[in-house]
Amino acid sequence: MMIRNCLLAAAMAFTAAPALAANYTLAVEPNYPPAQAEQVYQPLLDYLSASTGHTFRLKTSANYHVYWRDLRAGMKVDFAFEEAHFAGYRMGRLGFTPLVRTLEPTRYSLLADAMVAEEGTSGLIGRPVVSMPSPSMGYLLMLEIYRNPIAAPEIKSVGTGWRDGVEMIFSQETDAAMVPNYIAQLYPNLVVVSESREFIGRTLSAAGTVPSDVQDAVEEAMLKLHEDPGSYEVLVELGATQFVDAPAQEYTESESLLAGVFGYKARPAAPVVEEEAEPEAIDLDSISDEELGGLEVTAED
Repeated sequence: MMIRNCLLAAAMAFTAAPALAANYTLAVEPNYPPAQAEQVYQPLLDYLSASTGHTFRLKTSANYHVYWRDLRAGMKVDFAFEEAHFAGYRMGRLGFTPLVRTLEPTRYSLLADAMVAEEGTSGLIGRPVVSMPSPSMGYLLMLEIYRNPIAAPEIKSVGTGWRDGVEMIFSQETDAAMVPNYIAQLYPNLVVVSESREFIGRTLSAAGTVPSDVQDAVEEAMLKLHEDPGSYEVLVELGATQFVDAPAQEYTESESLLAGVFGYKARPAAPVVEEEAEPEAIDLDSISDEELGGLEVTAED
């Protein structure tokens, strides 16, 4: 009896113990070359590891073509930090849950120097404009500015990061660049030719395979990030001031931006189940003897 009680106590202690430290991958958009991305996101990885007790490793991609291919193939990652159109795709197709997002919403700006900007968006038709490749949000939103492919700039996807396009304006290798607003605000000497519509901020989401307690720990750590004086560098590198809650219902329509991208397949519509109509009750008193076939039914005492 004593042995049985000891085994039971040990089992209860084991189940009550916190989850053991584990390794988790964090996928990020290819906004930087892989080596530079490691440097940019290392402060975030270190912060999450210190806050949760788990180890976080970065998953980078060589370019947006590879990123989109892996996303469509459902390549296994545990967490992802990306724009809303990708976050919505993961939520609707791969069972991811949005945890937190940047306080600042996402907008993209078409930047140029003052002389070029004077001519407006039409002045850039046929002229070189730099953007990260499709299906980056910047590229897709620039197509909303120039809906007519005949009357559009010459879009050059030659940069390895969003800042490359801005630097190419200064070196006169391009006339304009499409960049996210957290980059645009770093260059007040350039002029915004056009600004995109607004999207929910960049989002950190978790795969359904990540234990709920780990998801909760990551979410709590990110919500407290701006309160930690020692983590200022994390926010600076991410171009954000704070992370806030990310309700799932805010992402239901965000993947629609991907609809025209090569390889995109719309989700099949949920089948509509039609309920069988209940047969109407028949009032026998309202039916004549002729309609009953001439039969008369009586009850004998």
